[in-house]
Amino acid sequence: MRILHLSSESTWRGGEQQIAYLVEKLETKGIQPLVACKPGSEFEKFCIARDWAFHPLPMRHSGDIRSGLALKKLCETLSVDIVHAHSSHSHSTAFLAYLLGNRTPVVLTRRVDFELKRNFFSRYKYTFPGIRKIACVSNAIREIVTSGTGRPDLCSTIYSAINHKRFEPHIGNNFLRTKYQLKKNLTLIGNTSALAPHKDYATFMETAAHYVQKFDRFVRFFIIGSGELESDLKARVKALNLSDYFIFTGFLDNIEEVLPSLDIFLITSKTEGLGTSVIDSFAAKVPVVATQAGGIPELVQHRKTGLSSSIGNAAELADHLRALITDPNLKSAITENAYNYSLQFNTDSMALSYLSLYEEVLSGK
Repeated sequence: MRILHLSSESTWRGGEQQIAYLVEKLETKGIQPLVACKPGSEFEKFCIARDWAFHPLPMRHSGDIRSGLALKKLCETLSVDIVHAHSSHSHSTAFLAYLLGNRTPVVLTRRVDFELKRNFFSRYKYTFPGIRKIACVSNAIREIVTSGTGRPDLCSTIYSAINHKRFEPHIGNNFLRTKYQLKKNLTLIGNTSALAPHKDYATFMETAAHYVQKFDRFVRFFIIGSGELESDLKARVKALNLSDYFIFTGFLDNIEEVLPSLDIFLITSKTEGLGTSVIDSFAAKVPVVATQAGGIPELVQHRKTGLSSSIGNAAELADHLRALITDPNLKSAITENAYNYSLQFNTDSMALSYLSLYEEVLSGK
């Protein structure tokens, strides 16, 4: 079985980590790594470090015909059985390759919960004969794709996975408290998401403002990551007179140490495919307060595996933070339930699900 994985991103985010987990696990099951990725990308560097077979493929934009032609040639010369597209640009490249004559079956993984465009071209892009299966990382996405395509037979749910072992040695550590010389009486609340619009950090900051004004000032809010909105977010913190309560760490590459040192993980997204950072928090034994965006409700069950609120409801989110801070029994129960629930989101299970999907495609069912 020769699966060509398409990684179209230059940077390393959650999607790239999922591809890495999948290819690593498939390799243990006898499927040799085979990747086409953007030249100079973080994933190319990862392939080099792992000694994986990879091929440069620019995938610059949705109309990159040269990449479509190059993909067609790769499929022919490498005798590829399935093209697995993992992102929007890689999906477009696989689609263009089909229009240019490539007949290698395509599997698409859909990770975002945006509505599909309601036009013929978009519908055909998701239902063209070459695309045999669409793996959605949550049931919420599956419903969106099914509604947009009218093809429930194409769609399956395969949840994203995490590596629990990376967090185990660091659970309950004091990395952030030590690094920033913070007192023990402070509660550390943070998020590790990219600083992008759909993460809705405006609500994160409003939640912080509600908490400080209504309850107490013994808190510090951490924004752990980088992105296009960093300067805007820093300006907003200043405008809200919250500078004393916020710490911007920038991008940190030791998340396995950083995340377990938080007391509460707060995610205020307005759209979210699934939210692997939530599963990471479960595994790190950090309780979660979250909005009900996208696939998050499939993870955060209110008062069982976390506390949840409607999207944009900063006052309620602040109340949930207070509940966890003042009720140790609730915090303990939620943390333990969430950790146990997280165990099903493992890389072995994800790889086996994809392997079954590939076999289904190749059998012609």
